[in-house]
Amino acid sequence: MAGRYAIRPARVADLGDVSAIERAVFSDPWSAHDFRECVASAVPFLIAEEHGTVAGYVVAHYGADEGEILNLGVATAHRRRGLGRALVEGVVKVLAERGVRVVYLEVRESNAEARRLYQSLGFGEVARRLRYYRRPVEDAVVLRAAIPADGVSAKL
Repeated sequence: MAGRYAIRPARVADLGDVSAIERAVFSDPWSAHDFRECVASAVPFLIAEEHGTVAGYVVAHYGADEGEILNLGVATAHRRRGLGRALVEGVVKVLAERGVRVVYLEVRESNAEARRLYQSLGFGEVARRLRYYRRPVEDAVVLRAAIPADGVSAKL
């Protein structure tokens, strides 16, 4: 089902929709200013849209051969359609094109659905950050996935 969405780099015009999704799905959301800075700094920031409406987004950054997925959000009405997977695969592809070979991310310990998604994409637990999240306070599970030099992986 993810094929019905167009995945492309985020633009300033998308930020109202992105911010609305962020506020709806996260208890401690990023600000509109945070997203504006991501667009301005040209970090990998992709959105998925359907019929001109933003349905989800992913933000990453990188340095040398390491990258990190900073934020992934999918509007509630668009969940369980493979969109989160498509966004992660898309941003990993962008990171690989920029020379990244290892990708990290943090996820709430209680977010079993997201953890299953990341595990299915080849991410494995490497650490925990105690009391990392606020509202509510919760540990973060740090996950890592390798990107082969050729950028091709059976999972990603």
